[in-house]
Amino acid sequence: MKSSVFLKLSLVFILFGGICACQSDSKKISKQKPNLLFIFPDQLRNAAIGINKQDPVYTPNIDKLAKEGMVITNAISNYPLCSPYRGMLMTGKLPYNNSVLSNSNSRRYKYNNSWQKEDVSFSDVLVQNGYDAGYVGKLHLTSPAPIAGKDSVIWDAYTPKEFRHGFNFWYSYGTFDVHNTPHYWLNDAKEDELTHVDEWSPKHEADVIINYLKNPSEKTRNKDKPFALFWSVNPPHPPYQYVPEEYAKIYEERSLEELLVRENVNLQTQADDLAFHKGATRNRTHLAKDHVKDYFAMITGVDEQIGRVLQTLKEEGLEKNTIVVITSDHGEMMGSHGLMSKNIWYEESINIPFIIRWPERIKSHQTSDLIVSATDVMPTLLNLLRATDGFPKDLDGEDLSALFLGKNEEEPTSALYYYIEEGKPESGHRGIRTKRYTYVITFDNQDLERKVLFDNVEDPFQKNNIAGNNLEIESELHQKLLAQLKSKNDPWLKRYLKLTDTEK
Repeated sequence: MKSSVFLKLSLVFILFGGICACQSDSKKISKQKPNLLFIFPDQLRNAAIGINKQDPVYTPNIDKLAKEGMVITNAISNYPLCSPYRGMLMTGKLPYNNSVLSNSNSRRYKYNNSWQKEDVSFSDVLVQNGYDAGYVGKLHLTSPAPIAGKDSVIWDAYTPKEFRHGFNFWYSYGTFDVHNTPHYWLNDAKEDELTHVDEWSPKHEADVIINYLKNPSEKTRNKDKPFALFWSVNPPHPPYQYVPEEYAKIYEERSLEELLVRENVNLQTQADDLAFHKGATRNRTHLAKDHVKDYFAMITGVDEQIGRVLQTLKEEGLEKNTIVVITSDHGEMMGSHGLMSKNIWYEESINIPFIIRWPERIKSHQTSDLIVSATDVMPTLLNLLRATDGFPKDLDGEDLSALFLGKNEEEPTSALYYYIEEGKPESGHRGIRTKRYTYVITFDNQDLERKVLFDNVEDPFQKNNIAGNNLEIESELHQKLLAQLKSKNDPWLKRYLKLTDTEK
């Protein structure tokens, strides 16, 4: 009898102890800061993600991730150009507040068009909050000094360690678009100590990241710290022909009509009505004819490498507590409106993917029309990561973390659009993108004003400029744009008011 009672009591104590241990482990897990894997392929437009059912592109791994998390349909590249986007991403500041007014290269060296050492940046805050921070791939945030006697523009650049803002794992370069034979500066390598690789850059970088995640020697990263890894994949940025044959074969039998399915594609026009816009890439639609297959093939190839990395996260037991983001710095026109490339207000250029998965906190199978600007990414993710010590107070973006977690809070109603000329913060065009409308004010070299207004619900391919047709809507958007520019202390506004004589 006594032994029976003793046995029952022992079982109770064991069970109770097990429950306490489980609760203790649960609390321990909940206190662990999540990891971050931030992936942003270059020049990947939102339409070119398979799950969006727009471009006929095969992206099974990104589609799977999208179903496991939240898809944001209104993510906007406010200044759809490589360096300005990256400057906004890393600093949370607008271009005229972070010095990256245009693409970084030797021609802009005299304007100090580079990531500023004194700007407290995304990675600085992560490191201060105990993160192991890593960067792999294209940076494109340093304007190198010109070389005496060399007339050509220098694009690639070495970023010294003191300008890397705390990133301790560094496998990167400035900008070098030879995708089949990339090169990198590794960690403490000096400027003349480049590592050359004979492999397609997304495949090689995926291998590097897989090794980072596995951390076999425990030297790649500190296993006792959460990690934050940024992966900037260069493809699908041109030259588009640098794509492995295995991916090109998927699209080789498809006709132009089967691939260029957007209603605004026009391969005949020279887009003369946009001649005033220095950022509009005109007279190159032959590239769409030649390379749309390669563009889509690159995306499929990048998708496969992302899939390998995500599988490693799962195998290493890191999936549950890692926030994964897939986005891009800007899109690609690919013949829409008779244009190529980016750097203009059309949706093909400014509307970028934004997919976020965090199994512990963000519900799966979500689609949101939340407007997310490039400057919002830093404050939002830092708050999701609970990495707020040393958080800068002078950011231009908003913290949207509560909205990402499903809380009922006020949403942004618009995102700003920018085009700025090198070294001239007051120059260029300004616009606003709401959930329904795109409104832009432009000036040419003779200070002639033009206005652009699209109803993106009634006219999703932006074929009809309705500026002047609905003065009530136009006035409302106009006042909203000027008010936001004023709140952001945009130097363009003073020029606009002077040119239009509206100060009187």
